Amino acid sequence: MPTEILMPALSPTMEEGTLAKWLVKEGDEVKSGDIIAEIETDKATMEFEAVDEGKIGKILVDEGSAGVKVNTPIAVLLEEGESADDIGEISSPGPEAPEQDAPEKRAPAEAPKEVEGQARTAKAPSAAPSDKGDRIFASPLARRIAAEKGIELSAISGSGPRGRIVKSDVENAKPGTAPARTEPAKPAAAAPAEAPKGASADAVARIYADRETEEVTLDGMRRTIAQRLGEAKQTIPHFYLRRSAKLDELMKLRATLNKQLEGRGVKLSVNDFVIKASALALQQVPDANAVWAGDRIIKLKPSDVAVAVAVEGGLFTPVLKDAEAKTLSKLSTEMKDLAGRAKNRKLAPHEYLGGSFAVSNLGMFGIENFDAVINPPHGAILAVGAGIKTPVVENDEIVIRNVMSMTLSVDHRVIDGALGAQLLNAIVDHLENPMGMLA
Repeated sequence: MPTEILMPALSPTMEEGTLAKWLVKEGDEVKSGDIIAEIETDKATMEFEAVDEGKIGKILVDEGSAGVKVNTPIAVLLEEGESADDIGEISSPGPEAPEQDAPEKRAPAEAPKEVEGQARTAKAPSAAPSDKGDRIFASPLARRIAAEKGIELSAISGSGPRGRIVKSDVENAKPGTAPARTEPAKPAAAAPAEAPKGASADAVARIYADRETEEVTLDGMRRTIAQRLGEAKQTIPHFYLRRSAKLDELMKLRATLNKQLEGRGVKLSVNDFVIKASALALQQVPDANAVWAGDRIIKLKPSDVAVAVAVEGGLFTPVLKDAEAKTLSKLSTEMKDLAGRAKNRKLAPHEYLGGSFAVSNLGMFGIENFDAVINPPHGAILAVGAGIKTPVVENDEIVIRNVMSMTLSVDHRVIDGALGAQLLNAIVDHLENPMGMLA
């Protein structure tokens, strides 16, 4: 029977997306693994693969359509011998609606998997088949392979949405074996994004009715930033710690290293040193290497440091994992790669999710100091200002030093004042004694 292709959930936080581009047209034959569309989430544009083989019978969602909810049918796949006349009226129950005794319709949409740095697709969370009498839900391709291998579908637990059996389930099964079934996992109902409390959009617009204005429609990224950081300021008890670091030794070391690394095409930035100093400090103060998880605190062993990167219309926070174990040149190269792909919205979810700590540097814009908003569930974020030649007192004498101001925004639920002070002091110590970061 005709099979629905559903809008996939391409990241753990995705609730809707934009169908940026179809790579197939009606009538095209596709095989499992073929890339059929590009889906734009709130953070990136990602490729979407077909799960089953067949012919694209009907495209239900046009290119450029925004706000397409996850699990909404976007196309219909026909198996051999079927035609467009078999499609009929397409409907899709919500994520928690039970399967009906109607002919099977939907093909499980798969989430992305990473293939050599490029986003592909990964399977949706595993769930057991939904039995209703003797009915077993399986894709046409899975049924055919099962028949060829002599495998009873009733003996297989499906990994597709609502327990549907897909190709890989059958290929991994052995005749005569019956994997243990588990109860179908019900997706949590996603709460709709709420606008910040205050005057309504129409009320605000009326204030400026007699002025020349331009309305900018919110895209997915800007909506997500508004929602997440609005919630962060309302729900996270921020407090702020401030320190300055003298960068004179660091600047000398940086100049020496950059001269030596010139042949390798590597140029270290001050931010590379800040990332490394933060990673090492998290190892020295392990209780601060933690995130808030609602009913518990989760402490990380490695130092996974997120770095804010400005992109058109918003920002990304790609994560440098195991930063404490990487050389400055490795961190610099990796950061440049992540930042470049972030600007083109080509990061996979695993590259911008996670971390316990973030760095936001506005020093290159001449900003001397600022307070950054914590990106949940992180425990802290370091706001880095510009290095400025400043008179300081040393040994009762006034000397000119290159001084950089920093502010550590801290989640008081995770890190108390004294612990935050230890962390910031450790960061400053590494920046003022940079040779230790090379050891």
